[in-house]
Amino acid sequence: MPGPFHLYLVRHAVAEERGPDWPDDSLRPLTAEGAKRWRREATGLVAIDARPDLILTSPYTRARQTADLLAAAFAKKPKVVELPALEPGVKPREVLRALQPEGRIASVALVGHEPDLGELAALLVGFKTAPEFKKGGVARIDVAILPPPAGSGRLYSWLTPKILRALA
Repeated sequence: MPGPFHLYLVRHAVAEERGPDWPDDSLRPLTAEGAKRWRREATGLVAIDARPDLILTSPYTRARQTADLLAAAFAKKPKVVELPALEPGVKPREVLRALQPEGRIASVALVGHEPDLGELAALLVGFKTAPEFKKGGVARIDVAILPPPAGSGRLYSWLTPKILRALA
């Protein structure tokens, strides 16, 4: 299916610290403050009409919570689907292979982790080094087809949490 497609790469919001309270890192949730700030940041995305048709998320708790809060920010909530390829440590090329269009989807949000999202952005756009996503940061990369070939993307925007809150 021909594009353009908008890919929103979203790093999960601020989560509880790693440590003995969370021996299973996959279960580590957002902090109350992280969830509160992310709700406002998601409102910034709504304000600039950045609406994904589908939200694909890592199954890790903090990413799933971020995805659910993102969906809730929109009047017409996009579907949220867990995608194991967005778990920490999965290679960016595997993430690209996992992107298969469902119906007429023009805009997809991918909610995941660092450094994986930075590596995915670098692969999509052709950067030599991976940029760093702040927690709650969002990049939009436009591609012509799904799954996109490496280096075929165009960086449209890079939004820090501070910028998103200012847009809200």
